[in-house]
Amino acid sequence: MARVSIKRREDLAEDLRPLWDRMQAYGDFANMAGAMAHRRPIFEHIWSLLIALGENPVISKRHLYLLMVVTSQINHCAYCVAHDQPKLAAYGLSEDGAARLLDFKDHPELDEADKLVVEYAIAVNNNWNRTRDDVFARLGKHFTEAQIVDLTFRTALTGAFNRFNDILQIETETVGLTREAAE
Repeated sequence: MARVSIKRREDLAEDLRPLWDRMQAYGDFANMAGAMAHRRPIFEHIWSLLIALGENPVISKRHLYLLMVVTSQINHCAYCVAHDQPKLAAYGLSEDGAARLLDFKDHPELDEADKLVVEYAIAVNNNWNRTRDDVFARLGKHFTEAQIVDLTFRTALTGAFNRFNDILQIETETVGLTREAAE
């Protein structure tokens, strides 16, 4: 059970309800959003940011989900793994392949750029203060600076979501996950 009450659309100020509706199109994150809704600036700015990033992508969805799943696996965030790991199937990864992303070096379902995204997500989570320039040189062969910034920010943001969801014991929305998996 969540450690804070979960607000619903009807609990929000009228002017935030359209943002809630747009957020729901992003995926069923009602419980996480409902916890964030206790603080208008958090709810408003986080979901506006995520929607804007989604409408203006600079990295592929495959790479986005790879970094989010790897980060959530590292941090053992059941909520985020449950939401994001199944989505990798739409981008060519088997269920087993998605479950074993942390063993990326010889992963048969990952190409060179995918492995680099996984390696970088691990570095952002575990070795941010010891990451060598050679990692950025390799990133620069596959990604623009804007993409590297996006990879970095989205990885760090996923880590923040992991901590937010876990410390507040946010429960996974099983109905929404069933619907998302079917789409």
